[in-house]
Amino acid sequence: MSRVQTVRVAPGEGDQRLDRWFRRRFPHVPQGRIEKMCRKGEIRVDGGRVKPATRLDEGQEVRIPPLPDTAAPQPVVPRDTVSEADARMIRAEVVYRDDHIIALNKPPGLPSQGGSKQTRHVDGLAEALTFGLDEKPRLVHRLDKDTSGLLLLARTRGAAAKMTQAFRARDTRKIYWAAVAGSPLPRLGTIRFGLVKAPGHGTGGEGEKMLCLHPREVDATEGAKRATTDYAVLSALGGRVSWVAMVPVTGRTHQLRAHMAELGHPIIGDGKYGGSGQENLGDGWGAQLGGEISRKLHLHARHLSFTHPVTGARVALTAPLPDHMQRTWDTLGWDARDVPADPFEEMGT
Repeated sequence: MSRVQTVRVAPGEGDQRLDRWFRRRFPHVPQGRIEKMCRKGEIRVDGGRVKPATRLDEGQEVRIPPLPDTAAPQPVVPRDTVSEADARMIRAEVVYRDDHIIALNKPPGLPSQGGSKQTRHVDGLAEALTFGLDEKPRLVHRLDKDTSGLLLLARTRGAAAKMTQAFRARDTRKIYWAAVAGSPLPRLGTIRFGLVKAPGHGTGGEGEKMLCLHPREVDATEGAKRATTDYAVLSALGGRVSWVAMVPVTGRTHQLRAHMAELGHPIIGDGKYGGSGQENLGDGWGAQLGGEISRKLHLHARHLSFTHPVTGARVALTAPLPDHMQRTWDTLGWDARDVPADPFEEMGT
C-alpha cells in the first residue's frame, strides 16, 4: 500500500479529464476505483473535491490516496517530435499569428487530424507552432484532407473555447473557391439538399461518403442532417468549366463536394463525388478536364472572417491558391484580382 502522494500535472498533460490522466499515470487502477475515490473525496485537485470528468490544467496538484500494489507514477511521455523539414513546411504556411490565434494556409493532401492510417497531420505538426508558448495550438475547426486553405488554431484554452463556439454559432464567414464542371444555373443560388452518411464504410471512417436528400426527406431519414450552401458563378468558360465561390451556411462533412455533384457540377478533381459515373452537365461524365489540368481536387478555403476571441475586432484573412489550382487558373485565364473578396456582398446576398 502506497502513501498519500501529491502529483503535479506536467506540461503537455493539461486540458484532459481527471480519470484519463489518472489511468495514464496509474494504469493498474480500474475506472471504477477512480470513480469511487472521487465520490469519497480521496482524490482532490488543489485541495478541492472533483469528479472523474473534471478537466485538469497544467501545474495543478492532484492528491493521490494510498493505492494497493502500486508503483511510482509513470513518466510523462514526451511530445511527438516534428522533423526539421516538416517544421519549416508548416511554419511557412502561417498567414496570420498573434498571441491568441494562428491561421494556416493548409496544403492539399495534409489531413487536419490523425485517423485511419494518418500519422502526419496538422494537429501533430502543431508542435512546431508553439512560438515560445508552453502548449501547442489547438484546432478549432477542420478541412478535408484534399481541401486547401485557411485553417484556424487557438494558442490558448480560452481562445479555443471562444473560437469553437463562434464556429458552432456561425459567427464566422467562410468563402471557398472551386473549379466545377459545367456552368451552374442560375449563376447565383442556394442549395438545400440534406446529407446522410452512406452505408457500408469502415469503422474508422475510411471511404466515408455523404448522400444528398431532398429537404422534405431529411426529418424522416435516420442520421440525416439539413445542409445549406450559397454559391455564385464568378466565371464560366463555354459551359465546360466554371469558377465558383461557395459559402457553407452549415458545416457538414463533404457538404460542398456533395452539393455541387448533386447539381451535376462536380468539383474538378473530386474522385469521390465526381467519378466516371457522376453526371457532368459541362460535357460528358466525371470531374476531370484532361490536358494540362491537374487531377487534384480544386477546392480551396479562400477567405475567412471572424470576431477575434480576445480583442473583439473583426479579422478578415485571405489565402493564396495552392500551386495546382493556380496553374489551372493561369491556364484558363482567371485572375483573383478580377473578383471581389466577398462576391456575395457585391451580388446583394
